[in-house]
Amino acid sequence: MSIPERDRVLKEMEDAVREAQRQALLGELEQYCMQVEEPSTSQASRRRRPKKTEHVRWIKRDSDGNIIYANPRSSRKPAGTPRPKQSVIGVGESTAVETVVEVRSDFTAVTAEAFLEELHQSLAEDIEGDSPPCLRPPQASSDWMTRKRQLSEWWGKERPQLVNNMLARQHAAPRICQLCGNNPAVICCSDCRPQPYLCGQCDIRVHQRQVFHNRDLMTHKFFHPLPPTTCVLDSVLTHCERLVPLEMPDKVCNCLRSSVIAGQSIAVVTMNGRYDLRLPQIKCEACEASWSPELGDLIRCDYWPASSQYLTVYSMDVLYSFEELKMAAPGMSFQAFLRMLDQRTVRFGRSGTVIADSFRQSFLEWEAARYEVDKLTREDHFNCPACSPDMLAVSVDGNRKLYRFKTAARSEEKAIFYGVFIANDGDVQRFVDYINTATNHVSGRGVCGGHWSAAREMSRKASGKTDEEGLELAVCRHGVLLRALNMFRGEIFAYPLYLQQQMASKAITFFAMDVACKYWPYLQKVAEKCPELQHLLDMRPFLSVFHAKAHDFMCEVKWSGAYQEGAGSTLGEEVEQCNAFLSRIAVTTKHMSKAGRTDMLTVMGMRWNHQKINHLSSTLTRRYQKTTVALEEQLQNLEAMKIQMGITDDQLESWVIDVKQWAEGTTSPTDGAVAAVASRIEDLVASVKRRSQFVYKDSDGRKQRARMRRKIREEKATLTSVVDKYNSMVEQEEQLNMDDILSKSIVWPWQLKHSDVVGLATKRKAFDAAMAVKRLEEEKRIIIAEMQKHWRDLCGRGATLDQISQLTVTGETLGLLEDGLKGLQSLVLKKKKARRTMEEHVKKMYMKILTDTGMNLSDHSDSEEEYGGSDSGQE
Repeated sequence: MSIPERDRVLKEMEDAVREAQRQALLGELEQYCMQVEEPSTSQASRRRRPKKTEHVRWIKRDSDGNIIYANPRSSRKPAGTPRPKQSVIGVGESTAVETVVEVRSDFTAVTAEAFLEELHQSLAEDIEGDSPPCLRPPQASSDWMTRKRQLSEWWGKERPQLVNNMLARQHAAPRICQLCGNNPAVICCSDCRPQPYLCGQCDIRVHQRQVFHNRDLMTHKFFHPLPPTTCVLDSVLTHCERLVPLEMPDKVCNCLRSSVIAGQSIAVVTMNGRYDLRLPQIKCEACEASWSPELGDLIRCDYWPASSQYLTVYSMDVLYSFEELKMAAPGMSFQAFLRMLDQRTVRFGRSGTVIADSFRQSFLEWEAARYEVDKLTREDHFNCPACSPDMLAVSVDGNRKLYRFKTAARSEEKAIFYGVFIANDGDVQRFVDYINTATNHVSGRGVCGGHWSAAREMSRKASGKTDEEGLELAVCRHGVLLRALNMFRGEIFAYPLYLQQQMASKAITFFAMDVACKYWPYLQKVAEKCPELQHLLDMRPFLSVFHAKAHDFMCEVKWSGAYQEGAGSTLGEEVEQCNAFLSRIAVTTKHMSKAGRTDMLTVMGMRWNHQKINHLSSTLTRRYQKTTVALEEQLQNLEAMKIQMGITDDQLESWVIDVKQWAEGTTSPTDGAVAAVASRIEDLVASVKRRSQFVYKDSDGRKQRARMRRKIREEKATLTSVVDKYNSMVEQEEQLNMDDILSKSIVWPWQLKHSDVVGLATKRKAFDAAMAVKRLEEEKRIIIAEMQKHWRDLCGRGATLDQISQLTVTGETLGLLEDGLKGLQSLVLKKKKARRTMEEHVKKMYMKILTDTGMNLSDHSDSEEEYGGSDSGQE
C-alpha cells in the first residue's frame, strides 16, 4: 500500500471512530432521558432496567504495545494493570461487559470498507472516565502556582500541630536508660540517636571519648544543656576532666605501667563553638617516661594551632567552613563568624569566647600552608588553562570600592602573600615615577569627547582619609584573575601600563579597557620616549563593548571590540564580574591592616579562580552552544535584511568598508564658533553618559552617589543650554534633540557626509548585522581552540604530577622530612585520581558537542582504558 493510500485509510478510520463515539453518546443520553421521565413508584417497585448491551472499547497502541490514551492523566495506572469494572452511564444498575479489541498497524490486511462495516456492527467506546482537558484541574507537579498554594495551605493547616509538637519536645518525661536498660535516664544526648537517653554511668562511659557531643540534663523535668566537663555521679552534678580526642602511642616504655592522665588545659573550637578540655598525656609510674602531644600530632588529627603554645586550637572544619561562607557571603567579617560560634557555645551550655585576632592570623597561616603545598605540586592559581600559552584578550579596569582607611589597623607586619597576586607597591611606584620622568604628560583630550575621570595621565596622591584608593585588576576573557595592583593616585594610565608590561611575556592579542580610545594614544606617546616598551604596541586596543555605548558612534566603530577582527564575542567587560565579587569584600577589607587586606584579597582571588577553573569545561560548552544558536539567528536576520533592503553581498561589503573609512576620518563644522559649541556638546554628553554608568560602580555610599547625581543634573542643565545655542546657529535638518543624544549612540550631524546617496543610519544597520555574523563565526573557532588548550593543559598536568612522583621516588626531598615526603606522595596520587576524573568529565562534555569539528581529544590521553575504553575512542 502506498503512503497516500495509507494516510487516506487512517483518516477514514479516525472519522469512523469519532462517528461511532457520537452515536453511542446520543443513544445513552436518550436512555437517560426516558428513565428520568418515568414516574417514581413505591420503594418496593423496581425500575425498569435498560437493555443490557455489550460495549466495545477501541484501544490504540503504539509501536511498543503501550496504550495511547486520548486524555493522559498522571494518576492513570500503567498499561497491563487490571482495570475494575465500571457502571454504564445512566441510572441503571446493570454492568457493562467490555470487550477489548486491539487496533494493529497491519495496513495490508485492513480495508476501509471492511473496517466501516465492522464499526457499524459494534457499539461505540464508553466515554465515561476522563473529563475534557479544559475541565481538569491543574496538576501540582506541573503548575508552580498550585504547588505554592498547596504548600502554603499545608503549612497553615499543620502550624497548630507543629506548635504543639515543639512544646511536647520540651517535656522531659521520666525514662529508662536505653543503653543498660536498668537505671533511670538523667542525660539526653542529641548526638547519640537513636538511643539518646542515658543514665549517669552510661553517660560517663560513652562520653568519656565522645567529648564533642551535646548533652542535656533532664532531672528537673526540663532539658538543661551541660558542658562536656560536667557529669552526673550519684544524682549529683560533678566536675570531670575531659581529654581532647587524639591519636596516642600504644606505649611509651616497656614497663607496661603507663597510664593516660590529663595534661595542660586547651580550648578547642569547632563549628559548635568552644570546648574547654585538657590535652592527654601518657606517663609511666615506674620509669617516669612520658609522652605529650606536639604540633604534628594535633595537625594529623585535623586541629590547627592558634599560637605557638597552642593553648587554643581550631578544628580544620571551622577553617574550611569560614572559607566557604566567605565565598558565599564575601561581606561577612571574622567578628560576625565568631559571634555565631559564641552563640552556639552558649546554646550548648558552655562558656568562653573566640578571639578574633587570633582566629584571623591562624586562618591566614592555614591558607599560606595550603598555598605552599600547592606550590610543591606546581599548581598556578593565577593562570587560565584555556588562555595558555597564548591569550586572546586581557581586560583591565580599576575598582574604586576596594579602598582602605588610613585610620585602620597600622600594623607593620609584612603580608603573607606579598607579591603573589597584588604587585609590590614599591615596584609600582618606581615604574610610575620612571614613566612620569621620561615623558612630560599634559592632561588633555583623547580620541572621543570628554575629560574622562576613569583614567587620567597624571594625578596626585589623594590627601583624604584613604590610603589605598582601590585596586587595578587584570582578567582574562573567562573571568580568571591574573594580576592586580594597589591604586594610590586614582585610575591613572600608568597603572594599566604596568599591568600590561607585567603580562607582556604572554602572547596577548587584545588589551581591553573602558577608555582604550584614550589610553592607546597615551601608550604610543610613552613608547616613543621609552623604547623598551615598544613591544606593548604589538597588542591591539580593545574598547569594552558595553562601555563603548557611552562613546560616540565614530569612536565606537573605530575602537569597540564588537567591530575588531578576530575578537569573536569577547566583551572586554569580564573584569566587571570579578569586581562585583571583590566589591562585597570591601565592606571588611577597608578596616583591615595593609597586610591583612593584601592577604584576604589574595586568598579570595585564589578561591575565585579555583571555582572558575573547575567549571571551565561547562563554561566553554555553554558558550559554544549559545554561539551556535545565536549565529543561526543572526544569519537569518542578515538574509532578511538583505532581502528587505534589496542589496547583494558585494554591496553589503562595500557599505561595511564605507562605515570603517568614515570612522577613521575626522570631521568638524567649518564654522569655528559652531565647531567650539559642537566640541562642548561632545564633552558634556560623554561625561553625562559616563557618570550615569558608574554611579554605583565608583561609589559605595549614598552620599557619594548623591554627589554624582547632583553633578549629572548640573551637566544636563548645561548641556540643554549648549544644545539650544547650537540649534540656533545651524539649519533645522542639523539640529539636535536632547532625548536622542542621551538615550542612544548618536551620529553627530557634523560627522555626516551629505553627498552620500545612502544614509549613514542605513549603512550602520547593515554594518552591525554583518559584524555580528563575523564575530559569532570567529567565536566558534575561538572556543574550539580554547577547548583544545584546556584539554592539553589537563594532559600536561598529568605529566607534571608524574614528574613530581618520580622526584619523590628517586630521593629528592624537596625540603621535606620523611613523613612529609610520604604525605606528598599520597597527595600526588590523590591529585592524579582527581585529574583522571576531570579528564573523563571534560572529554565527555567536549566530545558531545564537537564531534563535527575534527578535534581529536584522544591524542593526548595516557591510555585508552583511562578514559572509558574503546567506546570513547569510537565516539
